[in-house]
Amino acid sequence: MLPSLSRIVARRLQDVVRGRMAAEPVIILHGPRAVGKSTLLGGLARSMGRPIVDLDDLATRDAVRADPRLFVGGEGPVLIDEFQHVPEVLDAIKAELNRDTRPGRFVITGSSRYATVPATAQSLTGRVHRADVRPLSQGEIAESREDFAELLTGDPALLVRATSTTTRRDYISRIVAGGFPMALRRAGTTARARWFDDYVESVLERDVLELSRVRQRRQLPRLLGQFASQTGQVLNIARVAATVGMEKSTAENYTKLLEAVFLVYLLPSWGTTLGSRVAAAPKIHMVDSGLAARLVRLTEAKLAAASASALTEFGHLLETFVVGEVCKQLDWLDEPTVRGHWRTHDGDEVDLVIERDDGMVVAIEVKAGSRVPGSDLGGLVKLRRKLGGQFLGGVVLYTGARSYTYEKDIHIVPVDRLWRS
Repeated sequence: MLPSLSRIVARRLQDVVRGRMAAEPVIILHGPRAVGKSTLLGGLARSMGRPIVDLDDLATRDAVRADPRLFVGGEGPVLIDEFQHVPEVLDAIKAELNRDTRPGRFVITGSSRYATVPATAQSLTGRVHRADVRPLSQGEIAESREDFAELLTGDPALLVRATSTTTRRDYISRIVAGGFPMALRRAGTTARARWFDDYVESVLERDVLELSRVRQRRQLPRLLGQFASQTGQVLNIARVAATVGMEKSTAENYTKLLEAVFLVYLLPSWGTTLGSRVAAAPKIHMVDSGLAARLVRLTEAKLAAASASALTEFGHLLETFVVGEVCKQLDWLDEPTVRGHWRTHDGDEVDLVIERDDGMVVAIEVKAGSRVPGSDLGGLVKLRRKLGGQFLGGVVLYTGARSYTYEKDIHIVPVDRLWRS
């Protein structure tokens, strides 16, 4: 098991936000509860000498609700924490921007997706930049500066450098620990498990119900558990609904709520224009591999067992872990990217496809084994053939030690290259 975290972690996103404030009038930092948004906002506040309007505080919440314009006026930047508690504040911000649209006027955080807050979702359309705050990356935890996504989207061949000494047990430990700061501060597996249990109960009972009236509240934990058991797999909402005893339409609505409070992440299908045989269903990922492992009661000992089922479960969690780490790093880059998975009805698939603004594409496959036979590369090879000159490169991340180029534009790289520069 990884040792407990004993410090405040410096977030890469802080410098990213400071840079984007030079162009954007409003930046919304949104992400799961307890992911470190308030800490990130606090770092910005200290660096700029500005106070924070904390809407998690009940007295402040009442005061802002009574007169939101009072709190958003004056010199900027105005920093507001957990805006979803008083969504009327967005209308007050809009009124301020009608008078002054200078960059860097507002930075606000929220634990619900901006577009799902009732009645005010369109208040700042065209004036707001949304930045995802995700669980800590492995590099942030280790105090190392990751460059995987930068090289991946530039020249994937440059990733073929180092060898790895990380064992399967080490990977399991990182996956089960996840990236929530408060979970990582707990010493011992029992304390972390207790934190995850309390966290899920709190988000379901507080944040979900704040967004919508839920008629089948007792079914929500079961639905979330089903998603955790299928993390890293193509979503079949009809099957999930049948398993938990819901109507399909109800399960779809509840899935949107779980996505709105950042418990699950739907990775969309990519490349549907490449042919009629491309499947359109998204993949379901939990927002954090540690949370996923806890929801399905997978401990380090269970995942380390020498059994086919343990290897399968490890593979799904590893994919969610890798997708999460790559997306964290992509969020730090200046160039926006389109992300998805590619799967055909013939069974070819690629776990993560990343498309740059210029149309060039890189692709990632995740393998739980310590070797990669050529038969495992069928999806990447077929995607390369379909894309032709658009294909920048494909990378297979696996648990083995060597990094090497298998053939032109397809590279085999240890998973820990994600955080070892």
